[in-house]
Amino acid sequence: MRVRSVLVLTVVHHPDDSRVRHRQIAALLDAGWRVTYAAPWSGYGLEPPTDVPGLDPVDVPRARGRHRTAALRGARELLRSRAGGHDLVLLHDPELLLATPGLDLPPVVWDVHEDTAAAVEVRPWIPGPLRRPAAAAVRSVERLAERRVHLLLADHHYTQRFRRPHPVVPNVVSVPDRPQPAAQVQDGVLRVVYLGSNTLERGAAEMVQVARALPDGVRLEVIGPAHGSADGLLREAADHGVLDWLGFLPADEAVRRLDGALAGLCLLHDQANFRPSMATKVVEYLGRGVPAVVTPLPVQQDLVRRSGAGAVVPFEATTEVVDVLAGWAADPDQARELGLRGHRYVAEHHDWERLKTDFVTALDTIAGTGR
Repeated sequence: MRVRSVLVLTVVHHPDDSRVRHRQIAALLDAGWRVTYAAPWSGYGLEPPTDVPGLDPVDVPRARGRHRTAALRGARELLRSRAGGHDLVLLHDPELLLATPGLDLPPVVWDVHEDTAAAVEVRPWIPGPLRRPAAAAVRSVERLAERRVHLLLADHHYTQRFRRPHPVVPNVVSVPDRPQPAAQVQDGVLRVVYLGSNTLERGAAEMVQVARALPDGVRLEVIGPAHGSADGLLREAADHGVLDWLGFLPADEAVRRLDGALAGLCLLHDQANFRPSMATKVVEYLGRGVPAVVTPLPVQQDLVRRSGAGAVVPFEATTEVVDVLAGWAADPDQARELGLRGHRYVAEHHDWERLKTDFVTALDTIAGTGR
């Protein structure tokens, strides 16, 4: 059988992004594909790996905040010079759609990670008066993209934004067979964990307040980078010993930090771009046998209630979060039982090992359409 090749391109995501690098690219390599992975390695202070069979890493400029022109120019030049040698191009940022017009390319796939228009309305680097017009422009680009490129959707709820059916590749996780039980004392404390990017809209301020109010012997550990005002907030809290902030960790190391935790937090605010999506961190918590505390966004609330593996608290609450955590700390067997329920549910419904063949098959089918 002919070996397929794909150019995977992002100018925004961290090169070690779990969905891009550790699930999709790993699945393609396992299936025998050749993968050119163009990502902002130097923009994140990383050296591209040289020892992964089948993987050809390429450095491209990083897009951040309002500084995106150079990244788009670099992406377009890469597509012009390198895409033709591949069966498929897989884009992971919506702005990369602007780099494709007029180029002779193999089939192009846009992996739709989020509700982009809703996300634009809360981007701090976009001036307030421009956010709504920018969101409307994004909707127009999405409609145009549906006619020009193939789409993969990261959530079944995204199908409502498009006119035609498209393959869905959910943000599921790799689930260990036997996770470490929850509520294990480590270095003299029970750890409550948060995994992911930190912003005010993602509950950074509430987490600091929760950390200050936790009972003796319970401590909050925050894993992931911070953006905007959340950076200073977490930095000050960590400097004063209120919580432990580890910053960005490679994906495999980050998920291992979840093992044995008392609970995982996901205190997202009631924002339009959060409502239709599954917060992958919640699936990660449950998959590692850790019960979750979440706010009542529809999808994550439904997951916690279906699995019976956590608690739902009001938006922007702190007292309720502390009460839940204190209760589990006082009765760690309850936390362990909740964690076991979560693991069983996620292993059955949200395990990447069950879905990765569908992903590879979808790309293979699109590649077969030709130019």
